[in-house]
Amino acid sequence: MRWLALTLMALPAVAQAQTAAVPAPGQTAQGDVSVTIYNNDLALVQDTRTLTLPSSRIRQEFADVSASIRPETVTVSGSGLTVVEQNFDYDLLSPAKLMEKAVGTTVTLVRRNAAGVETTEQAKILANNGGTVIQIGNRIEILEQYGARVIFPTLPPNLRARPTLSVTFDSSSAGARPVTLNYLSRGLGWKADYVALFDDSAGKIDVQGWITLTNNSGTTFSNARTLLVAGAVGGGNSGRPSSRPYYNGNQSIPGNRPGTQTAPREQLGDFYIYPLAERTTIAQAQQKQVSFLDVAGAPAARGYFYRNQWLGSLNEAVSFDTVLRFSSSREGGLGDALPAGSVRVYMRDARGQPQFIGESAIPHTPMGSSLALKTGEAFDVKVKPTVEKREALGRDRWRTTMRYTITNARSTPVTVDLAQSGLDSYWDDTRIESESQKSERVSSDETMWKVTVPANGEATVTAVFLTRF
Repeated sequence: MRWLALTLMALPAVAQAQTAAVPAPGQTAQGDVSVTIYNNDLALVQDTRTLTLPSSRIRQEFADVSASIRPETVTVSGSGLTVVEQNFDYDLLSPAKLMEKAVGTTVTLVRRNAAGVETTEQAKILANNGGTVIQIGNRIEILEQYGARVIFPTLPPNLRARPTLSVTFDSSSAGARPVTLNYLSRGLGWKADYVALFDDSAGKIDVQGWITLTNNSGTTFSNARTLLVAGAVGGGNSGRPSSRPYYNGNQSIPGNRPGTQTAPREQLGDFYIYPLAERTTIAQAQQKQVSFLDVAGAPAARGYFYRNQWLGSLNEAVSFDTVLRFSSSREGGLGDALPAGSVRVYMRDARGQPQFIGESAIPHTPMGSSLALKTGEAFDVKVKPTVEKREALGRDRWRTTMRYTITNARSTPVTVDLAQSGLDSYWDDTRIESESQKSERVSSDETMWKVTVPANGEATVTAVFLTRF
């Protein structure tokens, strides 16, 4: 109801309460704030404020707490204080809420005629359901849009301009002291984003890592010490994606292997901590980016991969996946643990300008890991799998002859990884009777060939499988 111009004639007194002055616009009632943000829509807020309290029972109001606070997690600590009761008021002051709370009360309507003369009259608010119904004397009216300015006599109780936590203390002594407010909140999160510049001819990669903070908690946290925890702690939003798999099909790309090196970062239990170097203001409805990784010249290589399903036979050739391989190891890689996020890969064109060539997502990745990320599908490197022959050898036994024709339209040779899957995930007795080049049996269900394809040429692999199906 933006059409209501609201005039507050008086505010009700609050008995036995001590409330800090409402901060001026752009200021905050918060004190020394620390925010620890987790990956799964969860944050720990620690806010230390200096309060002057009497030696008695007192209700203290804390404005500018998170609008997404989990009230059951609140703890308040301070010298000589015992908490008796706490309440979280999240019914925020707005024209719509003010009119809703005014149902049954009498307000003053101020109307202006065409000549600019204002008149006032008393009206009782009867209802506010999709429109406001009022009673003026003996007549019932609907308050039309832009029809009047409404003057309310008081501010309804528990209607706050800002999210407010009220705590009743027993204070054993009078005087000023620091009081620390701790609570968990929804609405704060972070993720990692990586920009990778790949130099194919040099076999090198430059990677810059960015932390992206988001704040949808309903509250700004001013000049806060900020810690980021990489890992999904219990109690977060279980609906968010798990960090366990390699996303976007990366689990199907060979070469992903978790590392065993400990990163040179602070740890909290089983999680890594990424502190921001300086205090920062995390504004409501804001995204903020901070650099945390900057590595130049790490070894990297391009590869090609295709997995054929069992009895997969195509009439037309299809592209190999383009794969970028690199390491997070200390000796030959990025030298850090990598929080889950998206890796966006660029290469320089003939004019030296970086151009986007693809992206992939990674889970939380220990230092020392090998990564193989699909960045796209190759334009010039293709494969056509063909089932050449199927022979029944008796009950539940088959001989299958496969041919894989690989073409390379590039001006340089390429080496591709060609996998045949679906061989045997139960009986574990599939055999390769013959093959044109030796493959590596990576599991009971899959074998893989490394095939070198000449520039502007083709290569063929054939294999005969003995299976139960």
